[in-house]
Amino acid sequence: MTAEDGKKQLLHLVFGGELKTLGGTEFRDLETLDIVGIYPDYQSAQTAWKAKAQASVDNAHMRYFVVHLHRLLDPENKPAG
Repeated sequence: MTAEDGKKQLLHLVFGGELKTLGGTEFRDLETLDIVGIYPDYQSAQTAWKAKAQASVDNAHMRYFVVHLHRLLDPENKPAG
């Protein structure tokens, strides 16, 4: 998995939604999950996550997450990030 610029792709998914409880990770409604996007590296995923998290700061139940897709796609090789 190498990008056109020669760097290895480390895919990350950013998504979020309203949680049932403040301390949990169970969503109120899976139909309304916000799939922000898939990013080629952690840095760009974190930038997208931060923008969404800051935009939803008024809703205490809204949470956004970064999922390391590259770790799921290649569980034998877990690079940092």
